[in-house]
Amino acid sequence: MLWWILGAVGFIIIAGLSIYAGMLLGQLNKQRKENQVGENKRLAYIHESILTIAKAMQQEQCPLSEGCIRIAVLLDNLPDAKHAKFEQRFPKIHEMYEKIKHMPTHDARKQFPKDEIRKLDKEREALEIELEKDIQTDVVAVLSWVKTVKAP
Repeated sequence: MLWWILGAVGFIIIAGLSIYAGMLLGQLNKQRKENQVGENKRLAYIHESILTIAKAMQQEQCPLSEGCIRIAVLLDNLPDAKHAKFEQRFPKIHEMYEKIKHMPTHDARKQFPKDEIRKLDKEREALEIELEKDIQTDVVAVLSWVKTVKAP
């Protein structure tokens, strides 16, 4: 009789733990799905941003230097950035980014003397003129690439 009681208690404990484990697995699956939905939204936003900036650069509504900075940073934020080798796919965009990333922007510009800012602006504008055609070629490639990327 004692064995039956111990067996019943053991069964109840095992059943309770199994139900609890099932609930935890359900919560884990729900969290994974929510995380995947969030990641998909983030990637779609990045792709849409790249598309918008590239179109603005193509239509000369966005300075090439600013567009290069924005696109390079967005590309670096993609999960496959290391394997995709964007620096090789879009070399002039990345070249412009590398040459101007040290230049101050926004509030940081206010910390520099006006002469220094003029000098940096002149340097940036000269780079835009020098690399314009090659950057526009990269912009076409970016537009082509981003349109072929399947949004998750």
